[in-house]
Amino acid sequence: MEPKLLQELQNKLQEKKSRLEAQLSSFATKDPNLKDDWDTKYPRVPGSNLEEAADEVEEYSTKLHLEFNLETQLKDVNAALEKIAKDTYGLCEQCGNPIAPERLQASPEARLCGNCNK
Repeated sequence: MEPKLLQELQNKLQEKKSRLEAQLSSFATKDPNLKDDWDTKYPRVPGSNLEEAADEVEEYSTKLHLEFNLETQLKDVNAALEKIAKDTYGLCEQCGNPIAPERLQASPEARLCGNCNK
């Protein structure tokens, strides 16, 4: 892979990582014991009435789904950055063939080539 393209993709990955971490930190805290794991903050306000408590549970439930989605994306981004560091980036995890540069530009965290992703 061309060094210029690799640098461009690494920059995209770093930007995406920062964006994902910022989104997660707005409603969750990073778990110090588990790599790439975040825990949604429970918004419980002491002394709230039953209706407020129900709203809080609903909000918490919604945030759990969002947390899972963002965590999954962050894990993929971190895995791609680790591959860059190990000089294995851009290779399909299934067949070992190079992933098309166009695919990596569209989704720099791609793990599979176009053929294996079908």
